[in-house]
Amino acid sequence: MTRLLLVLLIVDAALLAVLELFFLPLYVGGTVPFPVTVLVAAVTTPLLVRLAGRLVAPRAAFAPLVAWVLVIVVVGLFGPGGDLVLLQDWRALLLIAGGALPAAMSLGGVLAVPPKEGATARG
Repeated sequence: MTRLLLVLLIVDAALLAVLELFFLPLYVGGTVPFPVTVLVAAVTTPLLVRLAGRLVAPRAAFAPLVAWVLVIVVVGLFGPGGDLVLLQDWRALLLIAGGALPAAMSLGGVLAVPPKEGATARG
């Protein structure tokens, strides 16, 4: 059951990364760039990391973050048909920072939680 849940969280991270990439060039009124997907990435990626750490295992908390980063890089640079989906401007950097940095901080928080009472330390 926990493996299925982890796979579901990884697939969710990958799908979110694809959607965030494709909607990154969104404009408001046709003239003003409005990267709303950066906000989506800043909220959902840390949430997936925390869920993986809490529901599966603290060691598995890195999996959604790794999946998100891999999809951003692979689809962004080698997109469908060989197209470059990742924009070459400030919005791409904002997306990567907005998704990876909060998720990395959540990962640190998940891994910093002391083991439960009664659990034996493995060495």
